[in-house]
Amino acid sequence: MQFGVFSVGDVTEDPTTGTTLSEGERIKAMVRIALKAEEVGLDVFAQGEHHNPPFVPSSPTTQLGFIAAQTSKIILSTSTTLITTNDPVKIAEDYAMLQHLADGRVDLMMGRGNTGPVYPWFGQDIRNGIALAVENYALLRRLWREDVVDWEGKFRTPLQGFTATPRPLDDVPPFVWHGSIRSPEIAEQAAYYGDGFFHNNIFWPISHTTRMIQLYRQRFEHYGHGAADQAIVGLGGQIFMRKNSQEAVREFRPYFDNAPVYGHGPTLEDFSRETPLTVGSPQQVIERTLSFREHFGDYQRQLFLIDHAGLPLKTVLEQLDILGEEVVPVLRKEFAALKPAHVPDAPTHASLKAAAERAHDLETIEEPAR
Repeated sequence: MQFGVFSVGDVTEDPTTGTTLSEGERIKAMVRIALKAEEVGLDVFAQGEHHNPPFVPSSPTTQLGFIAAQTSKIILSTSTTLITTNDPVKIAEDYAMLQHLADGRVDLMMGRGNTGPVYPWFGQDIRNGIALAVENYALLRRLWREDVVDWEGKFRTPLQGFTATPRPLDDVPPFVWHGSIRSPEIAEQAAYYGDGFFHNNIFWPISHTTRMIQLYRQRFEHYGHGAADQAIVGLGGQIFMRKNSQEAVREFRPYFDNAPVYGHGPTLEDFSRETPLTVGSPQQVIERTLSFREHFGDYQRQLFLIDHAGLPLKTVLEQLDILGEEVVPVLRKEFAALKPAHVPDAPTHASLKAAAERAHDLETIEEPAR
């Protein structure tokens, strides 16, 4: 089981002090959070991709490359790479480059984002969102897996004899998670390719998330990638912790009430009851997170959102200390004890490389018999 944090990179006023970080301060704070995540023993740091205020992470590979140079273990991921409005050729080359710089510690979460105007900004039509996701990703896979590509589609100019450079590290493309909150077509896409499916699990009730994950698992099995319970599932989650629940609720309430993503809506109590948001003690976070398995089955990646809504960096770093010292060690032990032997771990560059080498050796052995 992989544990980590993801950031949406919002620049939001701290409602308790009235201060707002500059864009540069927020970018550097995200770097500090990633370094701290590795320091406390987490497995993954992921960041979103946005091209509109109040968000700053418009160039994930630039920031993740900077983080890669200062880390050695943590997996660097995206919590959204916009497969709809980015050119798949540029994605192929940018993330292969990042792969080399990070010695393979890279994977991606493909998504369509939640900002409608981004489509015309990049010359696309939001009404083609699903079709773009399907076509662009099909091309991206070929660019990573074929040295020379001839291709023609609907949404970009054709390619003739094209080679994306650099080639993926060790000829092993980064592992891909397909992220979606509500689109069954994306769960279907993830299942078709045998890729991972990630549900951010922070806004919707558990009943909805359960249906999406069940669909993905059923279709994963349908396409012959393994049993439904062997499908590769990732979940988000949203937490805020202090020693006791009363202290946590009191401190987090003004941030919740004014957050750009859900402020001025349901109360903190209602939102905590209807969604996986957990504001309380470390033990409450442990119990709530362990309960996800009852609804979604054994899964491979758990990421927490801890740094939005204007929370000061000092507070976020304190949250990471609690995660690393009190929460994740217990979750690792409990999830490991519950996971059946036939359920795979989350793919890594090392595991994907080993699988590719085994497949090559098997082909070499079988070749003389043909």
